[in-house]
Amino acid sequence: MNKGVWFGLVIMALVVLTTFLLLPPMAQMTSGHLGLLMLSLIVVAIMLGFPTAFTLMGMGMMFAWIAYSYDTTKTLDLMVQRTYGVMANDVLISIPLFVFMGYLVERANLIEKLFKSLHLAAARVPGSLAVATVVTCAIFATATGIVGAVVTLMGLLAFPAMLRAGYHTQLAAGAVTAGGCLGILIPPSVLLIVYGATAGVSVVQLYAGAFFPGIMLAALYIGYIIVLAKIKPSLAPPLSAADRMVPLPATATAISRDGSRNALSGLLSAIRGQVPAAPRGLAMGNFLVSLLPALVIVATLAVTWHYTTLPEAVQSTEGLVSMGGTTNATDSQTEKSDLEAPPAESAQEPQGEGVQEPQAEGVQEPPKVAGDAAQQARDAAAAKTAAAEKAAAATAAAKAAASKAKAPPAAAPDRLPTPLWLSVLIGVTLVVTAGFYYIFNLVRLEIFKMLLGSFFPLAVLILAVLGTIVFGWATPTEAAAIGSLGGFLLAIAYRFHNRWKSMDAGAPARVSASLASSMRDLGPILKESSFLTAKTSAMVCWLFVGSSIFSAAFALLGGQELIEKWVLSLNMTPLQFMILSQIIIFLLGWPLEWTEIIVIFMPIFIPLLPHFGIDPLFFGLLVALNLQTAFLSPPVAMAAFYLKGVSPPHVTLNQIFVGMMPFMVIQVIAVILLYVFPGIGLWLPQTLYK
Repeated sequence: MNKGVWFGLVIMALVVLTTFLLLPPMAQMTSGHLGLLMLSLIVVAIMLGFPTAFTLMGMGMMFAWIAYSYDTTKTLDLMVQRTYGVMANDVLISIPLFVFMGYLVERANLIEKLFKSLHLAAARVPGSLAVATVVTCAIFATATGIVGAVVTLMGLLAFPAMLRAGYHTQLAAGAVTAGGCLGILIPPSVLLIVYGATAGVSVVQLYAGAFFPGIMLAALYIGYIIVLAKIKPSLAPPLSAADRMVPLPATATAISRDGSRNALSGLLSAIRGQVPAAPRGLAMGNFLVSLLPALVIVATLAVTWHYTTLPEAVQSTEGLVSMGGTTNATDSQTEKSDLEAPPAESAQEPQGEGVQEPQAEGVQEPPKVAGDAAQQARDAAAAKTAAAEKAAAATAAAKAAASKAKAPPAAAPDRLPTPLWLSVLIGVTLVVTAGFYYIFNLVRLEIFKMLLGSFFPLAVLILAVLGTIVFGWATPTEAAAIGSLGGFLLAIAYRFHNRWKSMDAGAPARVSASLASSMRDLGPILKESSFLTAKTSAMVCWLFVGSSIFSAAFALLGGQELIEKWVLSLNMTPLQFMILSQIIIFLLGWPLEWTEIIVIFMPIFIPLLPHFGIDPLFFGLLVALNLQTAFLSPPVAMAAFYLKGVSPPHVTLNQIFVGMMPFMVIQVIAVILLYVFPGIGLWLPQTLYK
C-alpha cells in the first residue's frame, strides 16, 4: 500500500479510537452519545469511499428510526419533509445556473489567449509564468467557480509551458493547484451558496465579503512566487528574449521607425500627419484604445467616491405630524404631562341648570326653566363665533399652503466628507497611472490589445454577474441566469472569431462559413455543458437532502445539545472558540472534501455562534478561506488528482503534494490575517449595505 492509503487508515483508526475513548460505558450511554457515534461513523464511512450523499441519508434514517423508538412512519415522514424543504429552497436554484455558466465559459477558448497575454505582460517579473498562471486562475475563477475545470485547463496549458521553461516541478504544480482552487473562495463560488443556504446567511453579502479575501489570497500566492524566484532564480528562470518578442503591426512599426518610444506621443504625431506611413484613422483608433485604462480608472474612482460619501438616510416624520400624527417624543411628553397635571376645576363638568344630568333612570328631557331663551341666544352667539374662527383658520391654512408652494425646494443633504484613505488612494492611483503612461510604449500597447481581446469579454461578464449581485440590482439566481446567457454568447462569439481568422477566403465567404461552423459546434457544447451541469447539480441536491436528514437525526438524538453543553462548559472566550473551530475545520479538510464539511459540520458550529457573539457572515468567510485546504491537503486533495490526470508521466503525485505544501501555509497565514483584520472581509458588505 502507498503512503496515502496508510495515512487514511491511520486517520480512520484515530477517529474510531477517539470515539470509543470519549463514549461512556454501554449502561451509561444516552441518545446524545449515539449522536456522537453517528458523527464519527459517517466520517469513517466517507473515508472508506462510500457515496457521501447516500451515506448521509441512509445513516440519518437509521439513527432517526432509533430516535423515534423504531417508528417507521415517523422516520419516513421526516425524510419526506426534509426532502421537500431542500426542494423549496430558492437559494439553491442559482447553483445549476452558475455551474452551467462556468462550463460554457470553459468552452469559449478564452483561457489560452488570456494566459499568453498575461505572461507577456508580466515578462519582466520574476517567476512570470507562475505569476501569470495564478492571475489567470483568479480571473477564470470569477467567471466559472469550478475548481476542477480551472485546474484541468491550466494543467494542460500552463503546466507544460512552465516545465519547458525550466521551472521546478514542485513550484509549477503548486502554482497550478493553488491558483485553480481560488474558485472555492472568489465569487461566484458554489461553496458560498451552499454555506449561505446551510447557515441562513445572505449569499449577496457573502459574495461581497469574499471579494477582497480572495484578492488577498491571490496576492499572497503571487508575492511568494516572486520572492522565491528572486531568491532562487533556478527554480523559475526568466523568459528568453525570443519568448518575450511581440510582433508589431505596420502602423506601430512606422511610428517606432520615426523615433517615438512612448505610445501616446507617437500616436499623437501620427494623428497630426507627422508620420506619413501611419494612417491617421488607425492611429486615432490606437490612441483611443490607449486611453481606455485611464478612463476605467477615473470611472472606478468616481464610483468609489460617490458611494463612500453618500449621506446617511434619515427617516423623516414631517408627513406624519402634518397629518395630525405625533412623534414618540411628543407622545411621551403628553402622557407625562397628563399624569403630572393636577385636577383643575375648569376641567370639571359644569353644574349649571341648562346642562344638569337628569336624575331619573333612562333618557328624559330636562325640565324647562325660565332662562331657556337667554341660554339659546348665548349658544347661537357662541356658534357664530366658532364659525368665524374656523373660517379664519381655513384662510390662514390656504395662505400657508400657497406660500409653501412658492417656496424653493429644500436643499439636498450634504455629502459626507471624503475620508483620508480615499484621498490617499486617489492620489496614489493618479501617480501610478501617470507613471504607467510614461513607460507605455508601442510593444506594451500591443500586449494591452491582446489583453483587451481576451480579458475584456470576461470582465464584462464578471461585472454583469457580480456587479448586479453586489449592488443589489439582481438576486444571485437572476444574475446566474444573466451569466449563463453571457457564457452562451461568449462561446459562440469566440468560436466564430477563431474560425474567421483561420480561413483565407473573401470577407463574405469567411463570415458565412465561420457562422455555419460555429453553429455546428454549438450543439455538442450545449449537450456536454448541460450533462456536466446536471451531474454537478444532482450531486449538490442529494448532498443537501442527505445532510438535512442526517442533521435532523443528530438533533433528535440530542447530539447537538450535548456538544453545546460541552463547549459552553469549557468557558472559552470568543477567540479561543474561533481558534478551536478553525483548527477542527483545517484538520477535517485533510480527510474530507469541503462539501462534507459544510453540510455535516456547519449545522453543529452555527448554533454555537450566538453564544460567543460571532457574526455568521464573518465566520463563513473564515470557513471559506480555511476550506481552500480541502483541495490542497492529502489524501483527498482533489486538485492534485485533477493535475495528475493531465500532467506528463514523469510527474509523480508526491511531487504535486510537496509543491502544494507551501501554499497551504500561505492559506493559514491568510486566515490569521482575516481574523486579525476583519475589515478585509466586512468592509465591502458594511459599506454597500449600511
